[in-house]
Amino acid sequence: MIERYTLPKMGSIWNDQNKFSIWLEIEILACEAQSQLGIIPAEAVKEIREKARFDVDKVLEIEQTTKHDVIAFLTNVAEYVGPSSRFIHMGMTSSDVLDTCLAVQMKQAGELLLEQLYTLKSILARRAQEHKYDVCVGRTHGIHAEPTTFGLKCLLWYEECKRNIERLLQANQRISTGKISGAVGTFEHLSPFVEEYVCDKLGLQPAPISTQVVQRDRHAEFLSVIAIIGSSLEKIATEIRHLQKSEVLEAEEFFSKGQKGSSAMPHKRNPIVSERICGLARLLRGNAMAAMENNALWHERDISHSSVERVICPDSTITLDYMLTLSISLMDNLIVYQDTMKSNIEKTYGLVFSQTILLELIRRGCTREEGYAIVQRSAMKTWSEKSSLLKNLLLDSEFLAIIPEQDIHAIFEKGTVLHKSVDFLFQRCGL
Repeated sequence: MIERYTLPKMGSIWNDQNKFSIWLEIEILACEAQSQLGIIPAEAVKEIREKARFDVDKVLEIEQTTKHDVIAFLTNVAEYVGPSSRFIHMGMTSSDVLDTCLAVQMKQAGELLLEQLYTLKSILARRAQEHKYDVCVGRTHGIHAEPTTFGLKCLLWYEECKRNIERLLQANQRISTGKISGAVGTFEHLSPFVEEYVCDKLGLQPAPISTQVVQRDRHAEFLSVIAIIGSSLEKIATEIRHLQKSEVLEAEEFFSKGQKGSSAMPHKRNPIVSERICGLARLLRGNAMAAMENNALWHERDISHSSVERVICPDSTITLDYMLTLSISLMDNLIVYQDTMKSNIEKTYGLVFSQTILLELIRRGCTREEGYAIVQRSAMKTWSEKSSLLKNLLLDSEFLAIIPEQDIHAIFEKGTVLHKSVDFLFQRCGL
């Protein structure tokens, strides 16, 4: 799993080579647009397209002197282009390049995350179908409530994954916004055609209006969606951590041959992947908060957001990509113990049927208050004595006066039949 993730797919989006390549394309496209307007000679644009290059190490070296990354980049590009380089960056400001590039990078990252989400969705759908009718106890407040199925748990996660795909699609569209409108966004030294041309070629939409920067509510939304997706993965992982407890053991992470769980205790099989997912989700929430702090800038811009984004944008997308990789493997290989699920239902001696009995009493004429008191009386006895709810109900003369012994036996023997409701929920969710 870790070996798979070392493929430099998401990480390469954020390296200097990709960033400067996008910067260069933005600058060349802007020259092309200005050439079409008759501002830059066509021969110069042809020369710029043919000769423009950069050297990452050289750019970083120049930046040590200039203390300005875009100027360092333009200086290095000019060394390759020659005299025609005077037309590069004409009328533009650094944020035209930086923010438009960031939009491309975040769009690229969002598309990779969507690929992962679609994979996870298909796995959740498969696991839901596999365990559609596998009955397990439902828990509220960590206490046995009523039976459900493991398939419904997976279906719940599947449906949430669908919503996360919708959220990310929308956020990805919103973040795919560039600007080439000059120093304070007024197009004083640029035609709006340049912005439209560059954005169209890069698969972006022009910002309807901007200051010197694209407004940071877009980035805050994108990173908030990433945090929400992380919280969904955390939800799955938290459930698996509980289900893998020794006293529960209804599901378990796959434990590969040669894997070790503890340096001290050879027997240990720990939910380390789920725990890792839960921990990383915290980072995403913190980064989303930082993105919201970036939204309020001074006047037409300051650069307080810039240093933050250099950390949170790569870190959040890479972290979520890794979490999705872990979650895909986790759910694809999850071990489910149906027999343990059945035996765990029996651990509370039939208490999971308390509402079924209550409703039967109501159907036979009891008020809710009367029926509740009758069932709770026997249920509390079951809790304290660890005895069968059925047995305790049969010792209750008030109860037997309403429901004869043969009828109560039939109710318990029938148990909980969930097929009809499970089928309905699967159909409603499109599975």
